[in-house]
Amino acid sequence: MNNTKHMERLARIEEVLLIANKKIDIDELRASCSYGVPEQLRPIVWRLLLNYLPLERQKWKAHLAEQRENYNILIEQIIVEPGTQAMNQSINDHPLSDAPSSDWQAFFQDNKVLTQIDKDVRRLYPEIQFFQLLSKFPHLHGMKYPLSKRVVGEELNSQEFGTTRDGVIGVTKDSRSNSTDASAVMKSEFHWHIVERILFIYAKLNPGVQYVQGMNELVAPIYYVFASDSDEEWAEFAEADTFFCFQQLMSEVKDNFIKTLDNSICGIESLMSSFHTLINHFDEEVYKHLSTNLEIKPQFYAFRWLSLLLSQEFPLPDVITLWDSLFSDSKRFSLLPYVCLSMIELQREELLAGDFSFCVRLLQNYPFADIAKIVAFAQDIKDGIAPRRCSKDLSKSSKIVRHARQLSDTLKNLSIIKK
Repeated sequence: MNNTKHMERLARIEEVLLIANKKIDIDELRASCSYGVPEQLRPIVWRLLLNYLPLERQKWKAHLAEQRENYNILIEQIIVEPGTQAMNQSINDHPLSDAPSSDWQAFFQDNKVLTQIDKDVRRLYPEIQFFQLLSKFPHLHGMKYPLSKRVVGEELNSQEFGTTRDGVIGVTKDSRSNSTDASAVMKSEFHWHIVERILFIYAKLNPGVQYVQGMNELVAPIYYVFASDSDEEWAEFAEADTFFCFQQLMSEVKDNFIKTLDNSICGIESLMSSFHTLINHFDEEVYKHLSTNLEIKPQFYAFRWLSLLLSQEFPLPDVITLWDSLFSDSKRFSLLPYVCLSMIELQREELLAGDFSFCVRLLQNYPFADIAKIVAFAQDIKDGIAPRRCSKDLSKSSKIVRHARQLSDTLKNLSIIKK
C-alpha cells in the first residue's frame, strides 16, 4: 500500500515537473510534495521550492549558467591569500598593520569567523561518512586556497609575525605548510571543505549576520541532497546551487540568528512564545505540567527545534524527509511549530508521567520516531482535524506509567537497603 502511494506521488510530481514548455505550477508542486519527495526528484524539487530555479523550464539553462559563473567569481574575489596580487600591495600594508583598511587586518578578522566554521563543519553528521569523503567535483580555485589550512590546529607561528592589536596571530606560509590536514594533498577536497567554503562566503557577503553556530546544520542537508544526485550533470554544480539555495533559506530564517532581534516581534523569543501558546491552546494539561509544574522553559529545547528546523533532532534521512514538508509549506515554516507540537503529543504520556530531569532529557534527546507519522499528525493539528486535548486530571495511562516508575524506584531503594 505504501509503495502504491509512493508511485502515485512520484507520478504526480513528475507530471508537474516534466511537462515540456510549460510553466511549473508551484502550488500544485507544493501540494504534491507536502508528504515527501521521491529521492530521484528531490534535488530539482528543492531548487524550485527554495525559489532558486525559475518556474519556466526553458529559462533553466541560462539561469543556472549565470548563477554558477557568479559563484565562481565570488570564490575568486573572496578567497585569496594575503600578500598575493589579489590583495592590496600597499607598502604600508603588512601583517602587523593596525590600519582599518588593511587587507591583513581583514584576513585575521575573517579567521576568527573561520575558526568557528571550521570546528562545526568537521563534525557534521558523524554517523555517516559522506562529509568525510572526497568530492568528485572539487572547485579548482577553491582548492588552491583551502580555508581549513588557515586555522587548523591554530598552529600559528607567533615568532615571525607576532600579534596584531586585536591579539590575532599572523599566519606564515611555513607554519601552514606543516599542517597535517588532509586537504594538503590538493588533488581534491572533502565534502566538509566545500560546506566550509559556502558558509565562509555567506559570512563575508552578510556582515550583519556573519556566521552563527548552527548555520552549518542548515546548509548540510541541502548540500547532501544536491551532491548525492545520481545525475552528475546536476551533482557537478552542487556547491554553487547549494550556496544560492542556502542564501534563500537564510533570508527567511536569519532573524533567528541575529541576537539584537531576539526580543523583537520577528526574533526567536517571539517564536518560542508563540509555540508555547500553541501548546497551551491544544493541550492545556501538557502545558501545565511542563511549564507550570516543572518550570521547563521553551529555551531548554524549543530554541534549537525552531531555529535549526529540527535538523539536530533526527538522523539526516529523516531531516531531509521532514524538510520536504517544510519547504513545501505555502506559508514557509508555518508548519514547523505544529511539527514540534506533534513531537510533544506523540510523547504525551511519557511527558505527563515524567519529572523535570526526565522530561528535559526526552525533549533534548528526542527518541527514535516515525517522521512520516509526526508530519501527518502535525498536518492534522494545523488543519483542525486532530481534536484538542481536554484539560483534566492525568490520564489513566500516564498514571500507570508514573506508578510503574514509582514502584521501580521503591524496589531499587529496597535493594539498596538490603545490601
